[in-house]
Amino acid sequence: MTRASALETIVRHSAAPGPAPLAYRVFRRPAKALLERVFDFTVEGLDHLPAGGPYIVAANHSNYLDGVVLAVVAPAPIAFIVMPRVWRATPLHPLFHRHVGSIPIDLERPDLRALRRALGALAAGRVVGIFPEGPFSVRGRLERGLPGVALLALRSGAPVVPAGISGTYEALAGRWGYIPRRSRIVVRFGPPQRFSADGLGGRRSARERVTARIMDDIAALLP
Repeated sequence: MTRASALETIVRHSAAPGPAPLAYRVFRRPAKALLERVFDFTVEGLDHLPAGGPYIVAANHSNYLDGVVLAVVAPAPIAFIVMPRVWRATPLHPLFHRHVGSIPIDLERPDLRALRRALGALAAGRVVGIFPEGPFSVRGRLERGLPGVALLALRSGAPVVPAGISGTYEALAGRWGYIPRRSRIVVRFGPPQRFSADGLGGRRSARERVTARIMDDIAALLP
């Protein structure tokens, strides 16, 4: 059995995850109500999300609001892969991210520890959230995807659900103190896809082609 197929077996036969973190149970519903009231928040394609994990949510990324809107609509808590500036945004952020199960990643080099933690979360039946662009988009448009999303999808065998988020960039562009302005926010989910390296050439070629496919799926969900 190859390494990839072994991980896929672990993912498919993992035990159900434990209860949602307290922060999810306390804040999820009021946060969703606030988004709907202030931002005319709407969600499309929610039926594409499996009832539970393991699966991967891959979305475009403009700012911190993207994680918030995905967290309030997904039926299961999401373990987001987060970059250092998000993990350490304030002195309290590391404590919060550890509480909700976020996965820190080093964008300056290949981070095998982050990959192992993400694979472990999937093997435990969790949902992993990843923003394939890496850093925030500073131009309000979809940037080139990094290969981490393909590596995670190919190693785990877990389905990838693409998500297109619009309106979060407009809500925070040029705003002082990260206080958003009113802007219509829409989240669109696409059908889940499983990926295999079979017939895609070598490992690097497979990662590049799967990354391109996932980014195309995200782009198709954006206005």
